[in-house]
Amino acid sequence: MKKRIKNYLVSAALCVAFIGVFACSADKETPQNLTIKELSVSTNKIDFQSVESNVDVTVTTGVTAWLMNSSDASWVKISQAAGTSGTTVVKVTALQNTTTQSRTAVITLSSNEAKSVQITVSQIGIAGSTGFPDYNTSPLAADASGMGSTSVQLAAKMKLGWNIGNTMEATGGETAWGNPKITKALIDMVKANGFNAIRIPCSWNQYVENSSTAKIKTEWLDRVKEVVQYCVDNDMYVIVNIHWDGGWLEKNITEAKKVETNAKQKAFWQQIATHLRGFDEHLLFASANEPDVADATQMAVLTSYHQTFIDAVRSTGGKNAYRNLIIQGPSTDIAKTNTLMTTLPTDNIANRMMVEVHFYPYQFTLMTEDADWGKAFYYWGAGNHSTTDTAHNATSGEETDLSKLFLSMKTQFVDKGIPVILGEFGAIRRSNLTGDALALHLKSRADFYTFVVKQSKANGLVPFYWDAGNLGVNTMSLFDRSNNTVFDSQALTGLQDGLK
Repeated sequence: MKKRIKNYLVSAALCVAFIGVFACSADKETPQNLTIKELSVSTNKIDFQSVESNVDVTVTTGVTAWLMNSSDASWVKISQAAGTSGTTVVKVTALQNTTTQSRTAVITLSSNEAKSVQITVSQIGIAGSTGFPDYNTSPLAADASGMGSTSVQLAAKMKLGWNIGNTMEATGGETAWGNPKITKALIDMVKANGFNAIRIPCSWNQYVENSSTAKIKTEWLDRVKEVVQYCVDNDMYVIVNIHWDGGWLEKNITEAKKVETNAKQKAFWQQIATHLRGFDEHLLFASANEPDVADATQMAVLTSYHQTFIDAVRSTGGKNAYRNLIIQGPSTDIAKTNTLMTTLPTDNIANRMMVEVHFYPYQFTLMTEDADWGKAFYYWGAGNHSTTDTAHNATSGEETDLSKLFLSMKTQFVDKGIPVILGEFGAIRRSNLTGDALALHLKSRADFYTFVVKQSKANGLVPFYWDAGNLGVNTMSLFDRSNNTVFDSQALTGLQDGLK
């Protein structure tokens, strides 16, 4: 108690000195000898977990005396309410938050000799019945600046897209699956080769600090933001998603997992959206990747996940109040999407939604060897069938089938003002073939790419090519990321020809 009384007396004495100094010195300072003084603090933002904890804040100033106070002293405590010139370390303590709601306070540092400085203090709530704290700790007023394009207008601006592949999703880190770290030079090279949009498949679950809170490491959020900046600096449009990410969403589209999965979806998207909120309309968010859905019951669960995504992003405010958002069809399969995706989630802002599908006619694009039930297709397209290796000519998934599928997306969505993102497509390069067989196969791939891009444009789809960066047999890479050069010029030309 004596120590507390002593602290109060010291603070009171400093306050008296604070007032007296300025009263006495007011008539002595002139414009000729006036010195501009400043107040500075080591941080302007403090984020606390729900448990009681503290952070040291360093005050540095040349003013004679200063005061510090909290806008909500019931839970934000400061160790020193007043001080003098020099450097002072003030301990800021947040008491335990026993509610499920996040809360915010402002600490103000003031002096009669300098402009006031503020520190925003945020604290998440405890995990509630939904499992995780509320991470929407700093919602902003809606900001429409730089966000003027509707989904239809924005889709028209995206001409040809490129996937970074699994680089930002690789288990174990960005370089774990053999690619170098993404650089601005890589993005510059992609832009120079005719692409004006980038899709960044992202992992988040492996970067969680604590599984009980679903808090994503700030370092990873910063890294994703850095890569997004590379793209935006090139005037490219960029999609950030939650990709496979261990399957916590994609393999749990059931009523039994609905509450648990929605809770994580909300926690992740509140954090992602808040951290990337400052980007203009060049950045789009995508709810998931390839959600595993087989029937109408699962589709209803998936719709709830998409609804959680939309609500979480919109709740953070700022430019996110107007951001264009992308929701995935069931398994991103075109036929399933046409049949099952008959109801869309709701959005409080109109005309800012897109639908995503992928296109991999399996036997031509992904099947690496023949099976009992069918052959791998090496040759695609009416003009590319082999006369010597007829067993490996495509018998499905060619021009007629592709045209019908893409038209179904136009009828189901595009004609109703909902653009469709063709988020992934590609075909493996069977470089183990030789001679005429290899030449015909490579021509088939190039023609397939041209046709996909042309039909996408004809039906209102925005095509994004899948490029995982690997250069071996049965891969799809366009570029050699080790030296930022074109690896597969024939495939690249096929894509570019689709825009003509």
